Amino acid sequence: MGPGGISPWSLLLILVIVLLLFGTKKLRNVGTDLGGALKGFKSAMNEGEKAAKDSKAEAENLEESNDSTQSASTGSTAHREQVNDRDKTGGNA
Repeated sequence: MGPGGISPWSLLLILVIVLLLFGTKKLRNVGTDLGGALKGFKSAMNEGEKAAKDSKAEAENLEESNDSTQSASTGSTAHREQVNDRDKTGGNA
């Protein structure tokens, strides 16, 4: 017994009947169309995955730039405080 309980001889008989009904040219066209559809589907999936990776990387870069901007502003605030302290003490610190 083959897959699904169908013997190989039964599958061969079904294949012969399908070939007689539709002919090889029509089956070739169906196969070509099906292959083209699968190829298009795969390329669309790959483009979707690439876009998702790109947007994730862009989000990570945005987070990093925000973190560096915040640390830079914190650093400049600390510098302003030091300058203000020097001004209060007469400029010698």
